[in-house]
Amino acid sequence: MSNSKTSLSAPSVISDFKEITKMRLALSVVFSSIAGYLLGVDTVDFKTLVLLAFGGYFMVGASNAFNQIIEKDLDALMDRTKNRPIPAGRMSVNTAFVIASIFTLLGIIILYTINKQTAMFGAISIFIYTCVYTPLKTKTPISVFVGAIPGAIPFMLGWVAATDNFGIEPGTLFALQFFWQFPHFWAIGWFLFEDYKKGGFFMLPTGKQDKGTAVQTMMYTIWTILVSIIPVFGFTGDLHLSIIAAILVFILGLGMLYYAIQLFKKMTEQAAKQLMLASVSYITLVQIVYVVDKFIS
Repeated sequence: MSNSKTSLSAPSVISDFKEITKMRLALSVVFSSIAGYLLGVDTVDFKTLVLLAFGGYFMVGASNAFNQIIEKDLDALMDRTKNRPIPAGRMSVNTAFVIASIFTLLGIIILYTINKQTAMFGAISIFIYTCVYTPLKTKTPISVFVGAIPGAIPFMLGWVAATDNFGIEPGTLFALQFFWQFPHFWAIGWFLFEDYKKGGFFMLPTGKQDKGTAVQTMMYTIWTILVSIIPVFGFTGDLHLSIIAAILVFILGLGMLYYAIQLFKKMTEQAAKQLMLASVSYITLVQIVYVVDKFIS
């Protein structure tokens, strides 16, 4: 079968659609939004929950599609990204732009039907990710800080969708996911360092796989742990955490810190990959603990 026919086959089209919107990443973001929503509501409204899930997916999918349009030439240089739909020639820039534009409009409209603040934060997320974070990735490691802002919005977005209010509660959820992203993305930047270098991306805080980067990774992991247990002290309004849940969250944090320390000790790509996997497990389990604790305590 020829390449052109293969590219037009249904499985290939679906696969490219999933890749241009980064479906796995988008679904993890939707998970965070739903967790935030469940933390904010008194009674679950399944219509709002569905709207939040679809609106959130469209917003993240749009950001990812715009990102791949902007970075298409750089993606072609890296092993990790050279087979993406645009650099591989399976999807045109115009097609990707149409998908990104439609997703942006649908996302904003759907989130607007929940409330105006939810739509506003969703739009801010797309703008920062596409227009600020993406161009900065080839210029300065500060891009990770900028990228952590839209990356931290989904968890708090769920609370705003539930309450139509931004206060200390969604601010705390934002802070938790904000600090978490530094060890997470620095771990990725470490084990993909050589590949990122081909595309001219500067992701590590010192620009190198050195002790300075490892130390900062440990420090931000500690900050993540501290922020994650703040709700147990009663300073975060309607966002509460029981003592037992706080202990569980703290233990999960120590597990992530262990792998950050291992990176400092070993300074290897394998250690960085283990930290990345630990960080994904950490944020997922912490969100589950938060939600379960709310409904059983």
